[in-house]
Amino acid sequence: MHFQQLAYFVAVAEARHFTRAAEQVHVSQPSLSQQVKALEGELGAALFSRARGNITLTDAGEALLPLARRILADADTARHEVQELVQLRRGRIRLGATPSVCTGLLPDVLRAFHGAHPGIRLLIEEGGSHDLVRELARGALDLALVVLPLPAASPALTTVELLQEDLVVVSATARPAPGRRGAVHVADLENEPLVMFRHGYDLRELTVAACRAEGFEPSFTVEGGEMDAVLGFVRAGLGVAVVPRMVAVRAGPDLRTTPLAAPGLRRTIALAHRSDVEPPRAARELQRMLLGAGPPGAPAAAVPGG
Repeated sequence: MHFQQLAYFVAVAEARHFTRAAEQVHVSQPSLSQQVKALEGELGAALFSRARGNITLTDAGEALLPLARRILADADTARHEVQELVQLRRGRIRLGATPSVCTGLLPDVLRAFHGAHPGIRLLIEEGGSHDLVRELARGALDLALVVLPLPAASPALTTVELLQEDLVVVSATARPAPGRRGAVHVADLENEPLVMFRHGYDLRELTVAACRAEGFEPSFTVEGGEMDAVLGFVRAGLGVAVVPRMVAVRAGPDLRTTPLAAPGLRRTIALAHRSDVEPPRAARELQRMLLGAGPPGAPAAAVPGG
């Protein structure tokens, strides 16, 4: 079994068409078909059903696809690991993070890392924790900053708690302050129009769950935005939003930050990687820097854990 055969198999599985797959991997269609047939012969099972021109995966193909993707990703990681052995002068890091972490924590850390290792490419993927865990599992990311607890069906990952952080309420300075006596109770949000993130944001799930625990369904004036869009809608006076403190301190003077009254809402950010594969050298160096960082402008500190 060769890496090339696995790559051709994955290309056909994703394109569901031999000719288009051949174009994507820059080989002739007969050559690609021959290699796929050779792989099927070695495995002793058909990987594709080719009835009437429709290309679908057989049960054997369905079983092989996630394994093939992981093998190819691990091989790619191995190549980059060797490239990075020259004193971290070149290479790459594939880092996943939730959008709020990208906005709040990462800019300062990545600036410091880039200053120390300008030859390392930083590839950032934003997403919810569930999506990032899936990308880690299939080898598409080296590290990910995720919100704990992880999804129940998470694969074997190593996680280290990075920080715990309070959530706060942001509102436009041009409108009256929400809450009372300088703090907002979760129950107060029943009477406040909320600007809400799209589905898949950990912040959305946490905020909605807190409101339901107080016995009410939150009312959204706008929903479905990313972090920057949500802050822009709040600036425009469309409502208030619940965001991490590290985001609020960077939001600018036209937004007011109001803490949530005790017990408030907190979230735990962890650094995760696959347990069966050690991150590449450059990723380990970034990991070291992240574990020494705290949220900008916030009192929360790094919390050791596993």
